[in-house]
Amino acid sequence: MSKSAAPVQPFEPEFIAGLKMIFEERIVFNQVLGLKILHLEADRAVGRIDMKPELIGHFAHNRIHGGVISAGLDAMAGLAVMAGIGARHMDEAPLQRLHRFGKLGTIDLRIDYLRPGIGSHFELRAEVLRLGSRVATTRMEFLGPDGTLLSSGAAAYIVS
Repeated sequence: MSKSAAPVQPFEPEFIAGLKMIFEERIVFNQVLGLKILHLEADRAVGRIDMKPELIGHFAHNRIHGGVISAGLDAMAGLAVMAGIGARHMDEAPLQRLHRFGKLGTIDLRIDYLRPGIGSHFELRAEVLRLGSRVATTRMEFLGPDGTLLSSGAAAYIVS
């Protein structure tokens, strides 16, 4: 959402609860990652992953696996796109908007690993740069417990 665009009214609790249920419970892989939604807006999403032994990629350094970073950022960017689609159709009932995500899929994903992923927990941020009628473009960040940028990414999603 550009800075000049009018702010979108906040999502209804019913929509947020439905999106959380889909994202945190029905997408089982997100459960495996321990991915939780912290904040949701019309064009961005923030989540968290707590470190656990199942996510270690390098046993000697207790580093999170690069695949966890990639999958987590991909999921968060997809969630940000879902929020953008939901915000675009605020004239519809919350449950009706939740059915609009069936065709959403990743078509391009790039992750840059900048620093080792070491920490007790991580914050994942995703922002929609452009939401077109067919394709959405996003950027993402993977941050350590102290806010240090550990990885960044960009992705495109099919939305129709």
